[in-house]
Amino acid sequence: MKTGAGIAIGLAVALAAGGGYWLGQRPAASHPEPSVAVATTSVEGMKKERKLLYYRNPMGLPDTSPTPKKDPMGMDYVPVYEGEADDEPAAANSIRISTDKVQKLGVRTEAAELRALDKQVRAAGRIEIDERRSFAISPKFEGYVERLHVNVTGQPVAKGQPLFEVYSPELVSAQREYTIAAQGVDALKDAGSEARSGMQQLAESSLLRLRNWDISEEQIRALAKSGASKRTLTFRSPVSGVVTEKKALQGMRFMPGDTLYQVADLSSVWVVADVFEQDIAQVRTGA
Repeated sequence: MKTGAGIAIGLAVALAAGGGYWLGQRPAASHPEPSVAVATTSVEGMKKERKLLYYRNPMGLPDTSPTPKKDPMGMDYVPVYEGEADDEPAAANSIRISTDKVQKLGVRTEAAELRALDKQVRAAGRIEIDERRSFAISPKFEGYVERLHVNVTGQPVAKGQPLFEVYSPELVSAQREYTIAAQGVDALKDAGSEARSGMQQLAESSLLRLRNWDISEEQIRALAKSGASKRTLTFRSPVSGVVTEKKALQGMRFMPGDTLYQVADLSSVWVVADVFEQDIAQVRTGA
């Protein structure tokens, strides 16, 4: 009985050893481990779920392609799959800004509402005189400044207000010539037509010279009425405004064309503003 049991035990050990040797000699690929097989199946499933959308330019240019291709530099276009995060705005056809950039740009958000959309344009500017309302007082003859009625820059003046008085030998001579010619016309009214016509032409030429020198009609009428020439002539403001420039000094000599005063009408002025190019479309008359 003991001998038979020992033989049975020895035979079982021999069979176990032989079976282990046989299993060890079989190829490993024919017996994949369960965990490896599951992992492989999961990866294959993920690959099958990915859907190719298009290929984008590798340099971020706004160019996409449905098929693989290369850019002019020989670089391959990058594939973009569905659900894949893409930081290239050209590939996603949208603008994506990171949180850091949003904070640096100062982007603000608010609730949507129905209202008129407008924009305020702020620009640095300066006030300037309307060039069409600026007048220069420049005598057309040589003379001297005898007296100043307005002697401060920035002083407001009314139209017709005296500014200064001048003395000019040429002006005195022209006045005497006109008064003599006017008196001669009256004296020769009963004379022959030729003599009366010559004196009339002399009076008209003298009167034209005074008018060319900007002598007012009121002063000419006073000269014709009195028949006596005046030593000085008063220059008056041609417009109501403010004296913006004063070069006249009492006793100074001036030459024809010298600007002694400049008066500007400030009832309407210009605003000259420097507007950026991108805001030019927002600037309109009356806006």
